[in-house]
Amino acid sequence: MQVATQRYDKRPYGVGLLLAGYDEDGPHIYQTCPSANYYECRSMAIGARSQSSRTYLERHLDDMSDCTRDQLVRHALRALRDTLPNDVELNSKNCSLAVIGEGEELQIFDDDAVGPYLEGLDQEERRGGTAAAAAKGEEEEEGDDATEGGEQPPQAPAQ
Repeated sequence: MQVATQRYDKRPYGVGLLLAGYDEDGPHIYQTCPSANYYECRSMAIGARSQSSRTYLERHLDDMSDCTRDQLVRHALRALRDTLPNDVELNSKNCSLAVIGEGEELQIFDDDAVGPYLEGLDQEERRGGTAAAAAKGEEEEEGDDATEGGEQPPQAPAQ
């Protein structure tokens, strides 16, 4: 990817992207930035309101090493839910899942297939509690980690 920043006829990529996969060395997550920088991460969230997800993932990263696939999916959904405004619920109409792992082909769960993973999630307390508290907390977090150009450095580098 670095070649794209060194040649005049190439230009940096215009989007951020997360790539996830599994090979003989285990799971991998890569983040690419619009500037053509890329990072390998242990966990990551990108996009609008993603700081809440990154905070959740950072706080629970050590717990995740012993989780089952279903528990990891629930962590991902909790992190995603924390990015939503308090008046919006995570449901099968606004959520899809893609899961891959050791000895598994890529599986995509849409619509009703994601429902079992969402069960009980709405009964759990959301991070921030009220809309005012969530908005205040997010403003503080965004101010702490914002970098020039709007890019976020990797929060949990691979080890």
